[in-house]
Amino acid sequence: MKYNRGNKLVLWRRTENECCFCKFLFEVAVVMSIGYACLSVGVPGTDFKSCVMKNAGEERLRDVIAQNLSALENLIEYNIRNHIYLFRISSDIIPFGSSPVNSLAWWDLFEPSLTRIGARIHAAGMRVSMHPGQYTILNSPTQEVVARAVEDLRYHTRFLGALHTGPENKIILHIGGIYGNKDEAVQRFIDEYQKLDDDIKLRLVLENDERSYHICDVLDIARQIGAPAVFDNLHHAIHPCSVDLPDSDWIHACAGTWKDQDGRQKIHYSQQSPDKRRGAHTDSIRIDEFLSFYQNIHGGNIDIMLEVKDKNLSAVKCINCTTGAARMAYLELDWSRYKYLILEKAPGVYHQIRELLKDRDSYPAVEFYHLVEFALKEEAAKGNQINAALHVWGYFKKFASENEKKLCMRHLQKLETQKDDSAGFKRFLLRLAQKYDQKYLLDSLYFYL
Repeated sequence: MKYNRGNKLVLWRRTENECCFCKFLFEVAVVMSIGYACLSVGVPGTDFKSCVMKNAGEERLRDVIAQNLSALENLIEYNIRNHIYLFRISSDIIPFGSSPVNSLAWWDLFEPSLTRIGARIHAAGMRVSMHPGQYTILNSPTQEVVARAVEDLRYHTRFLGALHTGPENKIILHIGGIYGNKDEAVQRFIDEYQKLDDDIKLRLVLENDERSYHICDVLDIARQIGAPAVFDNLHHAIHPCSVDLPDSDWIHACAGTWKDQDGRQKIHYSQQSPDKRRGAHTDSIRIDEFLSFYQNIHGGNIDIMLEVKDKNLSAVKCINCTTGAARMAYLELDWSRYKYLILEKAPGVYHQIRELLKDRDSYPAVEFYHLVEFALKEEAAKGNQINAALHVWGYFKKFASENEKKLCMRHLQKLETQKDDSAGFKRFLLRLAQKYDQKYLLDSLYFYL
């Protein structure tokens, strides 16, 4: 079934529920972004480095920063290619960024790289953010802790400024601890906030947490200091201030704290892992649950930051299922990444997806990801592992060396004789993909999940 809205054309499956949801998407999808945080899965050239304090000399810090900025640039390019326009940059991109251990004027030393990255972000219309860690506590009763928190906020502000990003590119902060007296802790936060540099206050947004400060607390503080509030749905589910109102009402309440200069309202979305501690994020976003939430928040002028283990993979999934400019090419691109992994885990699903994507007059995004989610839960049988590995080996067998052919046979024999060598076989095949620059394979999730 087809729906038109202006120049937008979306093709969708013909089930009643999906068609109704499709109509809803036309109203909201074109003005919002879905993104992910910090790291990626299965994207070559995006690994970040770190170093320990005892090795944090100038030369080592220069090397790590250069590597991390290169990784960030590659991530930004990946995001642009995949229509991801919301991204949280890791706080660790500059090692010891707020510590005297790092005395480098990195904002000057790496100014060309920072300016180039920032220009790409701006040209793409991408929005970036940062999220200081749990030890950045502005309302601590210990002044040394507060001083370190202020320095950390200055570092984050300086980094976003070095990218030449506007105030809509935010720094997310939790209120902090209670320390035996919540009223006093709240007042300390407000007092310390008022002392912050104006450029920090211009970027700072407040988020509810799962232990100490629920969304009512955060809204009250945000209104007092004039800062935006970010609603986190999983934190709210664990630590609500009221169970009588739906998430959409709290999101609407937070919307009133966002000013024009802050850009679009932003929220955090995650799902509870069914077999882990309360508050643990899922490995991947369950698409039906996300679509239900998405439809119920009744508004497209909201950016949604996903907090999930598989990072960019869930972002692409959610974008493809909510896009107002659907193209079969989007699904085919994602299928090219999943196909050998799914062949290994569930060959029956592999063939179902191939048949599903043959219908060029449809856009079966939800059905496609239903099948992907089902397949990824399966344990790979030995015969399927061998079959998938041989499919991947087929890319090299014509030009592999004699020694490489012998190594392939050894790995194959190990698998066939009940020795679990699947991980070793994959590492061998990945090295070949790198050696022979097989870009199609290097993007395959077969090597990474």
